[in-house]
Amino acid sequence: MNDKTHEFEAHDFFRSDRFVNDPYAYFDYLREQAPVLREPHQGIYMVTGFEEALEIYNDPERFSSCMSTTGPFAGCPIPLKGHEKDDISALIEEYRDQTPFSDQLPTMDPPAHTDHRSLLMRLITPVRLKQNEEYLWGLADKQIATFLSTGACEFMGDFAQPFAVLAVSDLLGVPAEDRIQFRKQLIRQEQERGGAGVGGVDEGEVQHSPLEWLYDTFSTYIEDRRRNPSGDILTGLAQATFPDGSVPQAIDVARVASNLFAAGQETTVRLLSYAFQLIGDRPEIQQRLRADRSLIPNFVEECLRFEGPVKGDFRLAKKPTQVGGVDIPAGSFLYIANSAANRDSRQFDNPGEFQEDRANARLHVAFGRGRHACPGAPLARAEAVISLNRMFEHTSDIRIDEAVHGPADARRYSYLPTFILRGLTHLNLRFDPLPGGAR
Repeated sequence: MNDKTHEFEAHDFFRSDRFVNDPYAYFDYLREQAPVLREPHQGIYMVTGFEEALEIYNDPERFSSCMSTTGPFAGCPIPLKGHEKDDISALIEEYRDQTPFSDQLPTMDPPAHTDHRSLLMRLITPVRLKQNEEYLWGLADKQIATFLSTGACEFMGDFAQPFAVLAVSDLLGVPAEDRIQFRKQLIRQEQERGGAGVGGVDEGEVQHSPLEWLYDTFSTYIEDRRRNPSGDILTGLAQATFPDGSVPQAIDVARVASNLFAAGQETTVRLLSYAFQLIGDRPEIQQRLRADRSLIPNFVEECLRFEGPVKGDFRLAKKPTQVGGVDIPAGSFLYIANSAANRDSRQFDNPGEFQEDRANARLHVAFGRGRHACPGAPLARAEAVISLNRMFEHTSDIRIDEAVHGPADARRYSYLPTFILRGLTHLNLRFDPLPGGAR
C-alpha cells in the first residue's frame, strides 16, 4: 500500500475534516478503483461515475430517496439488518414517518413525490420565471449599491445571501413587507447549520422538521389566500391541486414552498460565491467575460460542473441490485457524489481543468437528475448570470482581497464542513467602482 492509498483509506470521508477543503483528490482515487466502491469506514457505496450516477437518479423503483439528505448519520429507524436479500419497499414505507425530514420533498418517493412536486411546478412556469428574472436585474443593482462606493465587500453577506433570499421571495410571491423577516430567519438558520461540524448532521441532533418557521408562515399565507383570493402569486399556489384534482392540505403546499425557499437560496449562494471566487482568482477569464458577455451562461454551467454547490446525495437500495458491475444488497446506503460524477473523464475531457467555453458543460449533474432534479435550477442560473453582468457593469476590475485570503500563490479559503454541501464560508473581494456608477 503506497502513501497515497494509505492516506485516502485511513480517513473517513463522512467524519473526518481531511477532505473538506479538497474532496476531489479523494473522489478521483475512488473512481480509479471503480465508479462504484464500498468505502471501509461506514460501509457506504460511493458512486463517483457519471453514468452510474444517472442510473441511480433515474430509478426510484430500485433506489429510495427516504434519507437522501442525511444517509445513516442522523439515525436510521428502519430495521435493515437481515433484509439484504429482500425487497424492503414495504419496510421503508412502514417506517417512513420516523425518518429524518420525511415531510420534505427531497426525501419523498413516488407517488407522493410526484403529487407534491406537481404543486411546485404549477408555480415555476416559464412565464413566472421570466417575470422573476425581470425583477432580478433591478434587485442586483440595488444590492450592489449598498457597498459599491467602499470598493470592497464580504461577498456572501453583502450580496449573495440577501440577493438570493429576496430573489426566491419574489418568485414565491412573499409580500414585500415580510421579506426582511424571511432574510433574517434564513441567515439565522444558515449560522446554526454552519456550526454543525463535519457532515452537518449528527445522530440525535437533527430535528424532524427544522423548517417549522417557514412551514407556519407559508401555511398562514395559503390559508389566507384560500379564504380571500387576491389574484397574486400566493393565491395561485393556494389554488393548486394534485394531478388527480384533489385539494392538498395547506401544510402540504407550505412544505413544498418552504423546501424551494430554503434550498434555493442555499445552493445559489454557493454558486454565486464560487463564480466570483474564480473570476477574482483568474483575471484572464474575468476579462474574457467582460469583453464578451455572451460567454457568461456557459461560464456558469462550467462553474456548476467544476465546483457545484451539492457534493452528493444519498439513496437507499430497496432490493438486491447491481450498479457498475457491483452487487448492492438491499438496505445499503449509496452516496451519489455529484462533484465526482462531474469530473468523470469518460464524460468530460480533461475534467480537472476549468474551461469556460466547454461545449458539454451543461451535462453536469450539479442539480441532480431525474424526478428529484432541483426545480429551482432555472432561478439559480438566472441569478448567477445577472449578478455577473451587473457587477461587471458597475466595476472595472474584481479581485480577491489578499488581506483576508492571502496572495495568489498562497490563497486561504474556508469551506463548509459538510458532506452534502460544497461552498465557501466567506469571500472577501475588492473592486474598482466605475465613476458615476454603471456604464
